[in-house]
Amino acid sequence: NSMFNGKGKKDYSQVNLDDFSDDDSDMGNDGDFAENSIRNQQELMKQQDEGLDVLSQSVDRLGQMSMAISEELGQQNQMLSAMETDLDQAGEELDIVTKKTKELIAKAGGTGNFCIIAILSIVVLVLLFLILYT
Repeated sequence: NSMFNGKGKKDYSQVNLDDFSDDDSDMGNDGDFAENSIRNQQELMKQQDEGLDVLSQSVDRLGQMSMAISEELGQQNQMLSAMETDLDQAGEELDIVTKKTKELIAKAGGTGNFCIIAILSIVVLVLLFLILYT
């Protein structure tokens, strides 16, 4: 009878009180007790080894997952850097277009003339639309 249940805790309901007698005449029980103790310790060490194996496998999986996450983050950082470069370039091109538009407005005689040209262009487009679809 083992005094330990499957979880390594003492199960006092299974303790045999005869094992605790004061009779020293039976020296053979000391050998059995030592063997049982060694067997119990070996079983506990085996359970600990199994637990450590499971823990080691979990740590390996976590390591692999962290490496995959690191690679994914590296790729996303590269994509973000490329996008930032593209946005900077588009911003610079927009500045150039804005500057040229301002120069065109100035050459056309200011904002008043530009508004007249814009309105007349819209009128031409509307008339062209009406001619084509009526």
